[in-house]
Amino acid sequence: MITWVWPWVLVLFPIPWIVRLFRKPVEEVSGSSLRVPFFQDLMAIDAGGPTVKSHSSISRKFWLVFIIWMVLLLAAARPQWIGEPVALPVSGRDLMMAVDISGSMEIPDFALNGEEANRLMVVKSVAGEFIQRRQGDRLGLVLFGARAYVQTPLTFDRDTVHAMLREAEIGLAGKETAIGDAIGLVIKRLKEQPHDKRVLILLTDGANTSGDISPIQAAKLAAEEGVRIYTIGVGADQMRVPSLFGSRMVNPSQDLDEGTLKEIAELTGGTYLRAKDTKQLDDVYRELDRLEPAVQEAELFRPTEELYPWPLGFSLVLSALFVLSLIRMPMFGRANSKQSSSQPLSTSPAS
Repeated sequence: MITWVWPWVLVLFPIPWIVRLFRKPVEEVSGSSLRVPFFQDLMAIDAGGPTVKSHSSISRKFWLVFIIWMVLLLAAARPQWIGEPVALPVSGRDLMMAVDISGSMEIPDFALNGEEANRLMVVKSVAGEFIQRRQGDRLGLVLFGARAYVQTPLTFDRDTVHAMLREAEIGLAGKETAIGDAIGLVIKRLKEQPHDKRVLILLTDGANTSGDISPIQAAKLAAEEGVRIYTIGVGADQMRVPSLFGSRMVNPSQDLDEGTLKEIAELTGGTYLRAKDTKQLDDVYRELDRLEPAVQEAELFRPTEELYPWPLGFSLVLSALFVLSLIRMPMFGRANSKQSSSQPLSTSPAS
């Protein structure tokens, strides 16, 4: 169907007609300012109705101008062709990722592409691929150490979220770990979103050692707000380190509080997942890929095509014709004048 963006413009249609109807006519001058002895002869030559032609020409010009005015108003009203509604099904959820960047994430107990790498480097690589796979989800990124802050608000721009994750640096938010504060910040960011879409993926390698709220209190608040939390514990079980007498095996994940992470997940309806190496971390994120997306209401889109260029172009053509008519009329007037002057005039003696 055709709709008008500014239909009120059409009320200006009768303006030219009103101006013509109520304008003051040109006053005719009565009497003769100069007596011409051969006036009757001139009138005879002028016979044939140029005055009638003049009125006819003026009428044609008026209607041409009136049509141009109407067509311009049609273009100004911005007609649009609205097509049939097209359903755009949108699936996905609002998914926040909270990544630990405390000092312990610098421990090099992982391998990446066959080379030794610290935990954060591997998380950037594996979580980055996870982000790129989350088409249809709105993603957000929270980084936390001794403090928690939003690195990227919820957005459909996966490339930006990935870039912000790559720019994360260890110790940027402090060396300690504030898991509770990170959960609390995410709750605040997801509070305005539908309950069936609120998801948090929390990754850490330690225990809560900082912050104003405990992880369990934050998890209970998340459960009340309908935020489902999936917790990921990262870190190897064994790692060889140099010592005074050669090398020895240590547990680099001894500070990982798995009990708290499991309880957080249970309280909120999520799952606790453990990643001891790069492959397991990749498996963890692929397991998260299998989560059922929360389906949103389908959005309707109606294709719109602007039609105003057609009346606008037509008005330009009519305007060009009008200008050409004004240019040709003086030429014809001069031609008629020459023809009149070439005819012999019969003069009568002056009285």
